[in-house]
Amino acid sequence: MSLPPLSPEQLVKPRHFELRMSLIFGTLFISLGTHLPYFPLWLQAKGFHAEQIAVILAAPMFLRVVTTPLLTTLADRARDRADVYITLVAAALLLSAGYFLTPTYAMVLAVSLALTIVWTPHSPIADSLALSGVRRFGSNYASMRKWGSICYLLANVAGGFILAATGPQAVPVIIFLALGAALIAGLLAPRLGRPRKASPLSAAEIQHAAPSLFNAYFLYFTLGVGIITASHAFLYGFVSIYWKSIGISDSVVGLLWAWGVVSEVCMFLFFSRIFGSVSVARVMLIAGIGSIVRWIAFPLVWPFGLGVPGFFAVQSLHSVSVAMVLIGLQKMIGETVSEERTGAAQGIAYFFNGFFMAAVTLASGPLYDRLGVDGFLAMIPIAVVGLVLIGLAARSAPKHPVRG
Repeated sequence: MSLPPLSPEQLVKPRHFELRMSLIFGTLFISLGTHLPYFPLWLQAKGFHAEQIAVILAAPMFLRVVTTPLLTTLADRARDRADVYITLVAAALLLSAGYFLTPTYAMVLAVSLALTIVWTPHSPIADSLALSGVRRFGSNYASMRKWGSICYLLANVAGGFILAATGPQAVPVIIFLALGAALIAGLLAPRLGRPRKASPLSAAEIQHAAPSLFNAYFLYFTLGVGIITASHAFLYGFVSIYWKSIGISDSVVGLLWAWGVVSEVCMFLFFSRIFGSVSVARVMLIAGIGSIVRWIAFPLVWPFGLGVPGFFAVQSLHSVSVAMVLIGLQKMIGETVSEERTGAAQGIAYFFNGFFMAAVTLASGPLYDRLGVDGFLAMIPIAVVGLVLIGLAARSAPKHPVRG
């Protein structure tokens, strides 16, 4: 599908485009790098039990599966996506102040639901702006996006040291200040107008192209990816709480989270050298096996006396169970989905990932309440189901990659 021609105005590159996008990515990921590892600790400190924490974490995941594609479509149709981005960041900043109110269960759940609507679209809209610069001006996406990963990593580490000094009550403050920084960076966002191609999460594009994607290979593969990804829900929801319960300090918790990100980045850097000639189905099988090994190992580290070094070793498997899944999905789409259907393919994969992650997160609360760290063992059959689906996908894989 050919893209419409650029207008004369769209051919003009905004000043300092790459720097401005780097600032957007960097500030965007500070709040995310604080929320994922430390928000459950704040919830526990406020007296919520595991099942309530699971609901507060999972309910927004179910909601954003529906709302994020709608808002990215709105951004695609607006006069300028930067205006939508600024509005959503400002709304997220205001709503995040709700965590400063008396933290009743109903209040925190309501704030989290409202916040996810306006917070989750930040990343895909920022991606959309950056990719427009790549297409129009030849900008380097990786050189801009890397600042998001760097700031996410720094937020993991710095957040741990801040919590070690202040306690979990600092979490809402850090999120609020980080969103404030994101709003300042957003005000500097380059104006690019509408995109020439819809966002990867565009609901309109998904509706148009999805029927042609519903073949056995694509469905088995994306379902398998979604389920293997969902087996990480127990980790994301409760590992920080578990580490704290066995006496690991906040600063070390931050370093453990950061080490997982470092290992993920290393896989991105060396994947082509190590696995470039490996079929995408085998890449995913390796990733699924890595997930299973990770969930077997987690409950054994502390009882076997391996201590914090053991957890660092297990966190290294993030490079396999997460990074290889992300790369494998994009490799599959690149090899088997034509360009005009790529956006729809991304949107369908996003739906499966989001739905299954939310479902397993919801189940993780009762699991942690009853089993503690042994709840990781319940993630093993989930990863196995994902592996079976990847195996079925391999049996129905197309013989030749698509062209064009």
